[in-house]
Amino acid sequence: MFPKLFHWIVGKPQPSHYQLDNSQRSCIFCGAYSTNRSDFDIVWEDQEFVAFRDIRPSAQHHIQLIPKAHIESIRKLSQKDVNMLRRMEEIGHSILDTSNVPVSKRKMGFHIPPFNSVLHLHLHVQSLPYISLIYRLKYPFVRGFGSYQKGFSWFAEISQAIRILEKGHRVTVAPC
Repeated sequence: MFPKLFHWIVGKPQPSHYQLDNSQRSCIFCGAYSTNRSDFDIVWEDQEFVAFRDIRPSAQHHIQLIPKAHIESIRKLSQKDVNMLRRMEEIGHSILDTSNVPVSKRKMGFHIPPFNSVLHLHLHVQSLPYISLIYRLKYPFVRGFGSYQKGFSWFAEISQAIRILEKGHRVTVAPC
C-alpha cells in the first residue's frame, strides 16, 4: 500500500532512457547532435545548443532545446549555470519569433525529476494554447509564495528556474 501511495504522490520511478551504443551508455537526446541526427527534426543549432520539434507535441509549436553538453536535468544545475539558462531563454524566444508567436502566448520551462521522460536537460519551448486539457495539466505554472519563487510543482518555468538558481538554491518539485 505505501509504495502505491508514494508513487501516486511523487510519480513512479522513471525508466532508463539510455541505450547501449558500442558498449557505452549514451543518451537518446545526445544523438540529436551526434550519431542520430536524422531521427530529429532540427529547427535551430549552434556550437552549444540544438533545438528540435517534440515527437509528441502538446501545442502547435513545441520545441525541445538542449545543450550539447550532457547535463542530466534541471536538478543538477546551480548558480553558475544561470547564464546558460538565460541563453536558452533567448534562443527559445528567437525560435518562437520566427513563427510569429506573440510573447503572451509563449511558455518555456523544465520538468523536474522524477517527472521528466529523458535524462538530458531540455527546455520545452511552446506556443499556447495546448492541444488538450491533458497537455495543459502536464505543464502547470505554480506561483511561489513568501520567499519561494515556485510552489509545489513538477514543472518550473524558465524565469522561475533562473531566479531560484540566482539565489543559490536548487530547482526541486517542492516549493523553492
